[in-house]
Amino acid sequence: MESLALMPKYESYKESGAEWLGDIPDSWELLSNKHIFTLKKKLVGKRSADYDLLSLTLRGIIKRDMDNPEGKFPAEFNTYQEVNCGDFVFCLFDVEETPRTVGLSSYDGMITGAYTVFQTNAGFDNKFLYYFYLNLDSTKRLKPLYRGLRNTIPKDSFMSFKTFVPLLGQQTLIANFLDKKTAQIDDAIAIKEQQISLLKERKQIIIQQAVTQGLDPNVPMKDSGVDWIGKIPEHWDCAKLKYYIDILPGYAFKSEQYSLKESDIKLLRGINVSPDLVKWEEVVYWPSSKVKGLERYDLQEGDLVIAMDRPWVSSGIRVAEISKKDLPCMLLQRVGRIRRNDGSITSYIKVLLSTNLFLSYFEPMLTGISVPHISSDQIEDFRTPIPPLQEQREILDFVNRQINYFDQAIQNTLQQIEKLKEYKTTLINSAVTGKIKITPDMVEQ
Repeated sequence: MESLALMPKYESYKESGAEWLGDIPDSWELLSNKHIFTLKKKLVGKRSADYDLLSLTLRGIIKRDMDNPEGKFPAEFNTYQEVNCGDFVFCLFDVEETPRTVGLSSYDGMITGAYTVFQTNAGFDNKFLYYFYLNLDSTKRLKPLYRGLRNTIPKDSFMSFKTFVPLLGQQTLIANFLDKKTAQIDDAIAIKEQQISLLKERKQIIIQQAVTQGLDPNVPMKDSGVDWIGKIPEHWDCAKLKYYIDILPGYAFKSEQYSLKESDIKLLRGINVSPDLVKWEEVVYWPSSKVKGLERYDLQEGDLVIAMDRPWVSSGIRVAEISKKDLPCMLLQRVGRIRRNDGSITSYIKVLLSTNLFLSYFEPMLTGISVPHISSDQIEDFRTPIPPLQEQREILDFVNRQINYFDQAIQNTLQQIEKLKEYKTTLINSAVTGKIKITPDMVEQ
């Protein structure tokens, strides 16, 4: 990444009048948006079938797939408005809460009439203006224009807002430079995201191999009797989990009786179970006065809990271990509690349930119409290889070392991605506010 401090600056600067911005280049103008944008409002009416449907997203303006629709659609599109390639689309309501409120369309199509569509006037580079407003949007710099409870920006306020613009040639240089540099940064981020995927895949392969084949590559093997497991060490058992665990599905506590008092008992829901972690960011409570008769649903330190609904199962098996700091808490429906029987280690069972073997086995078995889920019987009937206790301990030690190694590598790569994103944001800000001067050779490099 090039140091911004070493990039060229403009010859002279002047006060911008905006505290957040500071000085701007002497040659830049402050122009009201009424000189830059022209408001458009052409409804598609009965001709909606002639248009592609567009949406404003974090990835910019995209085409929606009408053949394989995702999300909600209105019964008709008569009130949608026309958008042409090169038009701006602004979401001028719920500005503080909306992740992306500005888009520059690369398509002809239609978009909801709730948005505001602008055409750029002659003498302005729309890509420069896009980067300018993308930069403002990333830090919600239009906050002084908000009105009402929905943080709406009135159109007349937006048209009176002043944009800081250089001469047209400089606008184009800045836009071309940012196109090039942000594409390079995005490519670097994509490579690192691929590295993370490979690290996760390699981590899963190593763990899965350890819990199905052990650590000794020279040990005699036998057929497990299960096609998707294959061969296992000759001295291992391969049996249903019900011989090693006791599983209890949660109770259907009535939501109308939930408590908001932190002094009451936490209810563990599927949303609280993450891979290898119990989270209490969203908590509901059960009145302590209503616990009598439900004691069997009390969780204990060392219990495993597993989320059993599709929203959690399909994104990867979520199984975690209850610690002392999680207590007291009770088990809500759609979550299973797992305790060991003689002959297994709870942490070893947790590793088994976290593998792709377990996920691929159960995903096709999700049942139920309203909320598909796996059942406790299905979990108990899962056939799995189980080594002797001492070998379980050795495999656990190995697996934990591997998990720590891969998790640290993944964390390091995530930090690198965050630095790239921060650099991209800072680069855009520096270019569109005149903190650095973009020259032709910088675009050609």
